[in-house]
Amino acid sequence: MYKLSYFLENDRESIIGFMQENSFAVVTGMGEQFPVASHLPLEVALKEDKVFLHGHLMKKTDHHLAFEKNSHVLVIFNGPHCYISAGWYNNPQTASTWNYMTVHAKGTIRFTDNEGTYQSIKAITEKYESPESVAAFDKMPEDYKLQMAKAIVGFTIEVETMDAVFKLSQNRDEVSKRNIIEQLQKRNDEGSLKIAAEMQSRLQQ
Repeated sequence: MYKLSYFLENDRESIIGFMQENSFAVVTGMGEQFPVASHLPLEVALKEDKVFLHGHLMKKTDHHLAFEKNSHVLVIFNGPHCYISAGWYNNPQTASTWNYMTVHAKGTIRFTDNEGTYQSIKAITEKYESPESVAAFDKMPEDYKLQMAKAIVGFTIEVETMDAVFKLSQNRDEVSKRNIIEQLQKRNDEGSLKIAAEMQSRLQQ
């Protein structure tokens, strides 16, 4: 990570909120020869002031086998990002760059038993499906749910360290920051608009 002091986010509440908002994360570990990774929806939970990540993945994949052998994992939470032109700076004789928000959480993964896997599937389904949906967990046939659970394994990651970089042009003067916000607001893509909103919010604090 590009951990210059002025880009680091140290507010724990903000970091956890960011993880919860961007909970489709990349869980990475070390395989036999190369690193392995899986893109997974996670539940970010607090218990006794510790952060836990809950989810499930397919059994016997390269990442499942790797995580069984080495329980140390890195989880990457990515947020909005966008290109920043040096032409927007008060002094444009500087390199253009990229603004972004990301959290790297390191911890230990532990796999659940069959009941834990079943509950993991239930939790993620109920998070995204309304009770009235035809795809609600309680409306799926029980034999189908049990069959599905056989191919999946639930897990919990106890987070040990969190590194957060919210690179939002903190190293620029106020005129440049306002120029950047104005230019980003002219764009019509989600990343630019979210970065502009975050920068604007911090200017107002």
